[in-house]
Amino acid sequence: MDRRTAVLGGGCFWCTEAVYLDLDGVLAVEPGYAGGHVASPTYEQVCGGETGHAEVVRIEYDADRISYRDLLQVFFSIHDPTTLNRQGADVGTQYRSTVMTLDDAQREEAEAFIAALGQENVFGSPIVTEVVPLSAWHAAEDYHRRYYERNPHQGYCMVVVGPKVAKFRKQFAGRLKAAGTAG
Repeated sequence: MDRRTAVLGGGCFWCTEAVYLDLDGVLAVEPGYAGGHVASPTYEQVCGGETGHAEVVRIEYDADRISYRDLLQVFFSIHDPTTLNRQGADVGTQYRSTVMTLDDAQREEAEAFIAALGQENVFGSPIVTEVVPLSAWHAAEDYHRRYYERNPHQGYCMVVVGPKVAKFRKQFAGRLKAAGTAG
């Protein structure tokens, strides 16, 4: 197994985590905060928009089963990379579109992927996703882990997360984990 890590932020981490947990080849997904200037930030601090952190997910994946490019393909299909510091009604720098790279190879691949999307004018507007090195990672509080799975009837989950997960499952049906596979 070729175990690797990716860190992506595409708005609320409840949405992003729920999608990647379903993806074959993904071993683990953990919501957290990165890209800010406050040591050990809390959810409340990050939501306040003053810490500089983005809500992100750290994805552990088996590169023998899924590529970094595949992760990027899913990422750019599940959020709007053309809106600066927002995803739908979630507004603030904490919801920015970001690819936080762990090495030059990830940076180069992300930049090339974004350039290709831009050249093809896939979104009809310029992509504002930032590609930056991961500086520090802070795990989110325990109650955020598998939030959608544990709270599918919570209002935000029903209105925002559920439809996003359903769209992903339909679009990537051939890439989903087999039923009962832990992630």
